[in-house]
Amino acid sequence: MALAKDYASVMGRSNEIQKAALGLDYDQFESGRLRFDYEALMTSTGYTLEEIERVQALTGVGNTPILELRNLTALARKYAKPGYGATILAKDEASNPSGSFKARRAACAVAHAKKLGYKGVMAATSGNYGAAVASQAAMQGLKCIIVQECFDSNGVGQPEIIEKARRCEAYGAEVVQLTVGPELFYSFLSILEDTGYFNASLYSPFGIAGVETLGYEIAMQCRAKYGKDPAMVVCTSAGGGMVTGTARGLIKAGAVNTQCVGASIDLTGLHMASDKQFNLKSCTTGHTGFGVPYAVDPDHSDVPRSAARPLRYLKRYVTVKQGDVMYITEALANLEGVERGPAGNTALAAAFSLAQELPADEYIIVSETEYTGAGKHVQPQLAFARQNGIEIFFGDPNKEDKPGKNIVLPKDPSYIKTIDMDLDHMRASFIKKACKKRNILDPCDDDIKFLMEETLATEEFVRNVVAGLK
Repeated sequence: MALAKDYASVMGRSNEIQKAALGLDYDQFESGRLRFDYEALMTSTGYTLEEIERVQALTGVGNTPILELRNLTALARKYAKPGYGATILAKDEASNPSGSFKARRAACAVAHAKKLGYKGVMAATSGNYGAAVASQAAMQGLKCIIVQECFDSNGVGQPEIIEKARRCEAYGAEVVQLTVGPELFYSFLSILEDTGYFNASLYSPFGIAGVETLGYEIAMQCRAKYGKDPAMVVCTSAGGGMVTGTARGLIKAGAVNTQCVGASIDLTGLHMASDKQFNLKSCTTGHTGFGVPYAVDPDHSDVPRSAARPLRYLKRYVTVKQGDVMYITEALANLEGVERGPAGNTALAAAFSLAQELPADEYIIVSETEYTGAGKHVQPQLAFARQNGIEIFFGDPNKEDKPGKNIVLPKDPSYIKTIDMDLDHMRASFIKKACKKRNILDPCDDDIKFLMEETLATEEFVRNVVAGLK
């Protein structure tokens, strides 16, 4: 008998569809009212760090070089006080087969799908992950379907997303392009159910475990080349996988004093799922429209429990402006002769500012670079912004930037400044959402301990937030 394929019916079968598509029963990790065993979820992959390195090496993923950005470092020191201005380094993840760090996540997930006997893989993504999954599927001889939000309701597509769709198709994947809205997850689940493919989710433990090698490599390479651990590693933060995996890798390398910093473009006021606002964004990922919601509510993804949990690891979370990222992208090309795409340059813009806070004998590492292409260049993005009525001018981004209204390019590099997000506010939001989901007003001691682990908060902080629930 054919299954009902209306929206409510498909969404109602979400858990069983996901269980079949991952070969993983998430119920085994649940315990108590709030707690689930996160570390057991991560070890459920069955792969050690060394085994993941081996899996990635088979398809040419990982062991990417570190680039010393000497000219950007010199420029940052020009605006720092005497004796300050850490050396800026970049982990060149564009060297991976598909051109981004997402190849690490995809290599682990797709290899596991092959091992379990799945005939194909799927991913719901508008970004670089689609190209990474498609690339790895081609290497493994598996079929691939990528589902992406691409258009607004008028059929106007984001140049950056369209560029990534071309990349996926070049690797032989089928790309299903949708308008922005709730149909993404419904369509993804429906096709997943019909095909019986593996869900190569960004948020599965396989995906996050694949990023651990990145953090591990950063620590080991920095020690080998410079004789010390980096003071900071700056990660572009969207869904939280980069922060989570990199931090876990740093910890496994013993770099416990390295500060893991998340960075997002400030798009306050624009909603990531709004049809009217979809094409008013100058970037499709690495912004607060993803970074904040996924930090405070990580389990609203395409798996029952997301393995990307940034608040477990973030020591600091900063924002930069749209114009900062555009400017630093051009500066990277003009000063360093290195042309890279926009997502990694979010972290680079933040690192340029943060380097000025650190002594000159320290090192700050941008955790990724990514490939660039026709729709991902600065000029097509700025041209698209103008077509959508966005004003573009030079000025002070931190005073004049209005997301959805303008893009303010810094009038000189001194105007590139990070703004710290209130992590305590985000921690409180996480705690409230977690309790509200399960209608819990009186968390027990075990629940409190779990919330402390999830948010890196003190017991006093958690209990004060919980007291407000009543």
